[in-house]
Amino acid sequence: MVYKRHNKSRYRSGLEMNVALFLKDKQKKVRYEALKIQWEDLRYRTYTPDFVLDNGIIIETKGRFMAADRRKHIAIKKQHPKLDIRFVFTNSKAKLSKGAKSSYADWCIKHGFRYYDRIIPEDWLKEKGKNKHPKFIKFSGTKVKRR
Repeated sequence: MVYKRHNKSRYRSGLEMNVALFLKDKQKKVRYEALKIQWEDLRYRTYTPDFVLDNGIIIETKGRFMAADRRKHIAIKKQHPKLDIRFVFTNSKAKLSKGAKSSYADWCIKHGFRYYDRIIPEDWLKEKGKNKHPKFIKFSGTKVKRR
């Protein structure tokens, strides 16, 4: 998949760029796409979250939250329950699809994900913890046998 870079920067969107600029003043190091998480969905796949905070919290920024992304994050949460993945949306009140009653925020609440709009809240940065994630988190579950 080829991504168009926003303003010829290394980030894929303006939201990612704004979050990186915010983190630059708040943390020792900005870790952008520095982690890979293996998960299984008919085959092994790799998910690269947008940011990892100094305290180990994983941040995924989203403008549009497509059905495939939602399905992926439910599977990752089930396969890696100890990971703390949180979302920063452009607008968490946006509907999941045209005509839907549920919003991105409703989905997060239903599936146990924390979220915020446009910026990482200060209290997330102040939470205790250390980033002890290896650069690659391997899928450790039982491989599903396919016919």
